[in-house]
Amino acid sequence: MTQLELLLQNLCPDGVEYKSLREIATVSRGGNFQKKDFIDTGIPCIHYGQIYTKYGLFADKTFSFIDSECAKKQKMASKNDIVMAVTSENIEDVCKCVAWLGDEDIAVSGHSAIIHHNQNAKFLTYYFDTAMFFAQKKKLAHGTKVIEVTPDKLLDVKIPVPPLPVQREIVRILDNFAELTAELTAELTAELTARRKQYEYYRDELLSFGEDEVPWMKLGDVIISLNTGLNPRRFFRLNTDDALNYYVTIRELQNNRVVFTEKTDRINDHALKLCNNRSNLQLGDVLFSGTGTIGETALVDIEPTNWNIKEGVYAIKPNTSKILPKFLMYLLRTQRIRMAFLSKAAGGTVKSVPMGEMRKLKIPVPPLAEQERIVAILDRFDALCNDLTSGLPAEIEARKKQYEYYRDRLLTFKELNP
Repeated sequence: MTQLELLLQNLCPDGVEYKSLREIATVSRGGNFQKKDFIDTGIPCIHYGQIYTKYGLFADKTFSFIDSECAKKQKMASKNDIVMAVTSENIEDVCKCVAWLGDEDIAVSGHSAIIHHNQNAKFLTYYFDTAMFFAQKKKLAHGTKVIEVTPDKLLDVKIPVPPLPVQREIVRILDNFAELTAELTAELTAELTARRKQYEYYRDELLSFGEDEVPWMKLGDVIISLNTGLNPRRFFRLNTDDALNYYVTIRELQNNRVVFTEKTDRINDHALKLCNNRSNLQLGDVLFSGTGTIGETALVDIEPTNWNIKEGVYAIKPNTSKILPKFLMYLLRTQRIRMAFLSKAAGGTVKSVPMGEMRKLKIPVPPLAEQERIVAILDRFDALCNDLTSGLPAEIEARKKQYEYYRDRLLTFKELNP
């Protein structure tokens, strides 16, 4: 019998009590400093945007600082408090959090919640990273362009609260497992990164044509249509009770494929019809992210009967008598063509490539037989680098899934008197 099994048997043989967050914690909003307030040294601080990009689940040092005068006006987090980002552009990142384990109090920015509790900080943070918590926050989140979970709503979240010795043992196990997983994943990722660089170089070489070698044509002259999806802001709501269809955003465009996950937003049949009236999405279309993270691509190789795209994802319908869908998709990934369309990006914080400019994009169009030859070669390379069912990508994905499964199992308990 393991140490954890002994603890569970001795301390909570009949199950674990589940409590609302309000029973074990207080939740307060962060302050109001901005990135422009950062200085080289001073009072340590965490800006909510850094939680997505710079921090893991735990931290004892900050990346940024503000001066003491600015800090006097801020909300502070103390050792073992959890800092949670409560706004994001997507449901996946909202409520991402970091447990503050440093000895010094830190300032916390707006769009954040400070969770002050009486439990093991790492245990709670591990739980906030589980599929169980994700299912709860998805019901609490609201908004379209900006997703938010208000701090007062967080108080209703249900959390298993085993005795502290059990929490400490679970944290010890997960710390060890996470470290081993991270080491193995880092080694595999380094090898995969090198392989992908090799692939990208070879792809760009294969798709490098001089203007005197093959015709260069405007994209608009080799396609049937260029459309976009629909923004739900004015027309429909996401994740309603009757929403059974997938709503594809840039996040679902992964390694030239459309990848649905449990975190993909859903739309109902009415919204699906509205989206398709605008996108006219069909098998063989090339998807292209024209807004935000510009240049992600995917081929529509599964019939879009139960999914459609958001505004900002462009559906390019190739004229197959002139250009093959996969050839166009690979072409849009090359450095030369990327530089061409990125130079046309316009806008403020969130940039976009206007569809009119996309239609003017000049691309090489070799004979179809040559396109077929190049696509066959790149398909083999792409599978080696990106196929999650084989090779290094599959191994990395397996390690990630194994860790997530093990973590969620450890944090799932029989409920005491449910």
